[in-house]
Amino acid sequence: MKRAWAVGLSAAALLGGALALGVAVGDGGGGRLAPGLKVAGVDVGGLTREAAALALEERSAAPRVTVTAGPRTWTVGADRLGWRADVGASLDAAARAGAERTVLERIRGLIGQARVQEFPLVTRVDAARARSGLSALTREVNTQPKDATVFFDKATLRYAVTPDSPGRRAAVEVAANAYAANPALTTLTVPVTEWKARYPARAVRAHVERGNRLIRPLTVRLEGTALVGELKPLQVANLYWVRGSGIVLDDAMVQAVFNRFAGEMDRPAQNARYVLRGGEFVRVGEKAGLVTRREAALAALRKAILDPAVTTLVFPSEVSRPTLGLAALPDPAGLELIASGRSTYFRSSPERRANVAVAAAKISGVVVPAGEDFSFLNALGPITPGNGFVGGLIISGGRTVDGLGGGVCQVSTTAFRALYSAGLPVVERNPHSYRVSYYEPQVGFEAAVYDPGVDLKMRNDTGAPLLIRTVNDNARSTLEVQVWGVKPERTVTVHPAVILSRTPHPPAQYVANPEMRPGALRQVDWAQDGYKLSITRTIRDAAGTRTDKVGTEYKPWRAVYEFGPRD
Repeated sequence: MKRAWAVGLSAAALLGGALALGVAVGDGGGGRLAPGLKVAGVDVGGLTREAAALALEERSAAPRVTVTAGPRTWTVGADRLGWRADVGASLDAAARAGAERTVLERIRGLIGQARVQEFPLVTRVDAARARSGLSALTREVNTQPKDATVFFDKATLRYAVTPDSPGRRAAVEVAANAYAANPALTTLTVPVTEWKARYPARAVRAHVERGNRLIRPLTVRLEGTALVGELKPLQVANLYWVRGSGIVLDDAMVQAVFNRFAGEMDRPAQNARYVLRGGEFVRVGEKAGLVTRREAALAALRKAILDPAVTTLVFPSEVSRPTLGLAALPDPAGLELIASGRSTYFRSSPERRANVAVAAAKISGVVVPAGEDFSFLNALGPITPGNGFVGGLIISGGRTVDGLGGGVCQVSTTAFRALYSAGLPVVERNPHSYRVSYYEPQVGFEAAVYDPGVDLKMRNDTGAPLLIRTVNDNARSTLEVQVWGVKPERTVTVHPAVILSRTPHPPAQYVANPEMRPGALRQVDWAQDGYKLSITRTIRDAAGTRTDKVGTEYKPWRAVYEFGPRD
């Protein structure tokens, strides 16, 4: 009896001690996890949270994930796709299980008989990082669709179509969301969808067929006259674009063609003017003209270009009335030479000389009414073959190139010198891009014109009509422009140019020309330094003394040589 009582007492004491210990220090004792707990195969029982976390981190390396997108496959570490092991959450689950054990289970744990409990490693995927990682992997899978394109086949002289091709897009959003929902995945498929072209060939072909129907000759006539202009089929084709979205007019080209037609067919009114007969000025009466009704005619041309049934077009016309009558012309005997301008054009080509002669003749005899502007381009008419002009060197697009009307600026420069010396206000004046030797030695005292859009305009403020007269001496290569009228009571002094700065020209440029024989070399542009300068004039009249100036800025210009490339 005494022994049995002793054994029962010992068991009761053990239970009591264990209960006391459990209450005091929790299920594992000393802040440790309960015995028998495992996370992802790692025995964390009896370890502190810190030690357990370190043990798990050492054993929780990112797995490998195989990613497939269309024909491409990659195997990468899951951490590149936003995967991570959530050690804290994994240990929380184990700790909760330990805390939920019964008293008897805790006692068994204390005596080394704990029940083993396994817990998985909690993993998570950051969807944003998954999207970023998948986007980087599948970048080469993504391709832009190619629209069907239109080109002009020089062999057939017709528009044709290149086929379209679809693009591909990797749907990384779908794959990233799937991975975030199931971080245990070791294979991941990124759906690849087809991205269709915006302009497929079947849709573009209809525009091409219509564009080809528009390629036909087009004849234009001015209403009330027999004056005509013609466009060949390829010239019509140059007036519009065939695109995937449809047919679009080339506004700049249409305007240029319209201006050419109007310039060649218009017969503007002629103001009363003076002509030189037998060395004396004789008055000639005004005459009405017939010109294009511009707004309506341009609208008709735009419509006709896009209608393949139209092969003949009539421009509406209107009467052009003179603005200066015979009665307004002063007595020729009262005309005085107010001012003149001079220039020389030695070493000019035959073509340039021809254009100087034509332009000088065109403006000679022009009368500028009092208070109105002299427009060089209006006085000249269009710079076209139909108006007498031929090819010559011009400045265009940063180069000296062959173009129509080279030499016209010799006349505009000389006219500017005369009108500026007469004291007329400058309305529009444009210098050349670079310093031109033909206008020396009066550096900067020049005016460039270009048809259309670059004009020389001066206002007649003398109070009476002005007569422009030219004297061209081809044998001596000299040109004079004279301003005649009722001489105002004023004196004008034009001062020499003041050079403000100078910029050295850049090195020469050499350009291969496959049409030249191998090894041949020729110069096609000449070097000039850049300058900033100004010319000042002083005007003295009843209102007092005043000065004004015109500025000129010349770009530094490189020499250009063409050479025949060797094989």
